[in-house]
Amino acid sequence: MRILSGIQPSGTIHIGNYFGMIKKMIESQNDGELFAFIASYHALTSVSNKEVLQKNIFEAAVNFLSLGMDPEKSTFWVQSDVPEVLELYWILSNHTPMGLLERAHSYKDKTARGIASNHGLLSYPVLMAADILLFDSNIVPVGKDQIQHVEITRDIANTFNNAYGEILVMPEAKVDEIVATVPGTDGAKMSKSYGNTIDMFGSGKTTKKQVMKIVTDSKELHEVKEYATCNVYKLCELFMNEEELEHMQKRYTTPGEGYGHFKLALLDKINEHFAPYIDKREHLLNNPKEVKEILAHGASKARIVAQEKLRVIRDAVGLNY
Repeated sequence: MRILSGIQPSGTIHIGNYFGMIKKMIESQNDGELFAFIASYHALTSVSNKEVLQKNIFEAAVNFLSLGMDPEKSTFWVQSDVPEVLELYWILSNHTPMGLLERAHSYKDKTARGIASNHGLLSYPVLMAADILLFDSNIVPVGKDQIQHVEITRDIANTFNNAYGEILVMPEAKVDEIVATVPGTDGAKMSKSYGNTIDMFGSGKTTKKQVMKIVTDSKELHEVKEYATCNVYKLCELFMNEEELEHMQKRYTTPGEGYGHFKLALLDKINEHFAPYIDKREHLLNNPKEVKEILAHGASKARIVAQEKLRVIRDAVGLNY
């Protein structure tokens, strides 16, 4: 079984990224053959600064490698180091109805927020389809907001296969319902665009400031507090085991402590959880050559698969003559 995941090089990562996608991706290395790439072409739809994009790509690689991405167990590369995906993107574009793209939720949401419409933004799902189909991906782990993109991929693949035969593998979207949405400090979905994140590798001062900003009700020390609806407790559920959560529940239902105490308990668990990854991350940050060699190795493995698949596709559509 081949699993494929794309990683946006979006700079600082937060615990919503980790529990929403990264943790499951790392664990999937034991579930099948993982192909994971840093989506540098996709990032061009939102990043136009050269230095920022280069920095984000490097930091994304460092973060994933430090969190457990194993270049020997998986194929890990930068999207733009395997340019075959762009040729397939163009081929698939000729099997993609405009209406299909215009109905994409992501496109409509972004343009509704005032993001200028352009071809890259509109055809984003076709490039995603090329990412998936180029590697005969069976499973694509996604968040709920990305399910439609996998459905679009299936539609495109079906149209192509109807024209040329059963060449493209039909992928399946996989969503982890339990951690699909991580609450931010304001209770809404954690997102940098909402300004409600808790960074994974921020300074101790920054992380503490973010945790202490978590929105709660105004109950005082002497009052019993409701843990089930509390944003602090919901985040504790990500980091604490059953015994620890039972202890937290007793603290909520016993007068004498305030939300500040609960936030400090959460902060301790966050620091404890990510502490094992900090040393490796620092090593990689200080050794960019090592990181680039790992990515180059992954790209060479990915290109072997991509070139063979593209050869079959080119032959089917008549480009090999």
